[in-house]
Amino acid sequence: MRDLNQIVANNLKRIREEMKLSLDKVSDMTDVSKGMLRQIEAGESSPTIKTIWKIASGLKIPYTSIINIPQPDTFLVLGEDIEPQVEDEGRYKVYSIFPSEDGRKVEIYRIELEKNGSFSSNTHGEKTQELITVYEGVLTIRVDDEEYVIKAGDSIKFMADRPHAYFNRSDQLTRANMVIYYSI
Repeated sequence: MRDLNQIVANNLKRIREEMKLSLDKVSDMTDVSKGMLRQIEAGESSPTIKTIWKIASGLKIPYTSIINIPQPDTFLVLGEDIEPQVEDEGRYKVYSIFPSEDGRKVEIYRIELEKNGSFSSNTHGEKTQELITVYEGVLTIRVDDEEYVIKAGDSIKFMADRPHAYFNRSDQLTRANMVIYYSI
């Protein structure tokens, strides 16, 4: 498996060049400094999930177009081969299973939150939706100052074009599948 930092570096540079954008322009569009973008493209920085989301949202591209290697038409995804991105001191993990590719406006992830784990997310872009199904544990999601408790077997859909947050307030590991749909 290739190093995630190198994958991000290669993808960001390729995307920026395909869009014919300078580092200055990308910095303006994403609110990520030119120096940080240069370090990411050189593989010298390990960007956080929030930084990658800022880049993806600013460039109006799917998150996974930055973190995944382009795949063939048919392929098997082995869980053991997916390197998670980690936040909240390891209590929040997100695994990119199926990235958005070739105009497909859907990304599929697996998320895991340890006891007391949480993650606050920025907007994922205009008219973006999240669809989440919990298959183990209990997940609390805050959207627009309202909280929703989703138990194993339950699902939720919400507009992800605004800040939102995930919490595991239970005593066990929470696992869920997340689908992000970009309607634009």
